[in-house]
Amino acid sequence: MYAFTYHKAASVADAAAALAKNPDAKVLAGGQSLIATMKLRLAAPAALVDLGGIDELRGIKSDGKNLVIGAMTRHGEVVFSADVEKAIPALAHLAGEIGDRMVRNMGTLGGAIAHSDPAADYPAGVLGLAATIVTNKRKIAADDFFKGLYETALEPGEIITSVSFPIPKRAAYMKFKQPASRFALVGVFVADTGAGVRVAVTGAGPCAYRVPEMETALGAKFSPDSVANVKVPAKGLNSDIHASAEYRAHLVTVMAKRAVAAALG
Repeated sequence: MYAFTYHKAASVADAAAALAKNPDAKVLAGGQSLIATMKLRLAAPAALVDLGGIDELRGIKSDGKNLVIGAMTRHGEVVFSADVEKAIPALAHLAGEIGDRMVRNMGTLGGAIAHSDPAADYPAGVLGLAATIVTNKRKIAADDFFKGLYETALEPGEIITSVSFPIPKRAAYMKFKQPASRFALVGVFVADTGAGVRVAVTGAGPCAYRVPEMETALGAKFSPDSVANVKVPAKGLNSDIHASAEYRAHLVTVMAKRAVAAALG
């Protein structure tokens, strides 16, 4: 690990000011991805701005139409939240599928989506539920947020403060795990929002993405059979030692069928 300076921010404004002073600084949320890459010397930020002491970035609340989760809320808090279980049980299930107990007790919602790991679980939930990412500068629709491999719409110095999830009629998340890391080889989040069906995929491509063909089919009939014959192109999908692009394409259909079945109960 290379040398760096450390600043524990007292507020969002304090964190933003610290980031503005040092263009090479990085935000430290749960640290489950950043610290690991720093240990391997794959990342060498000149400074870390720790958000861990900012209470305004934590918490979960529901107004009956939207579930708002603070950016520094831990995955484990989402898993055991009565508000999440009541409003969007699929999101509690998704959080419980992340990593292991250590990761769930330290990792945060904001950190997970800001990192935009191609195999992370939360991006599928954010995209599948048509969430709104709230930052210290603006609001960003989920469809505009994930741009590519470890790339998002966040600008330098921009800090995620919360994520607002519209409460769907029904939803579910299913994934095929890489057995050692528990990352998604492929994960599919399906949501019937009342305004339409959304199908979001993680693990298969460079970042989370939607499958319009499946959404159209499920909009006509919300049934596993509706997506059974939707063939997902392998071109452009991830291919590595764990799974080929062709296998991932096959898994998208399999996980989508399972997610629809789970959403139907």
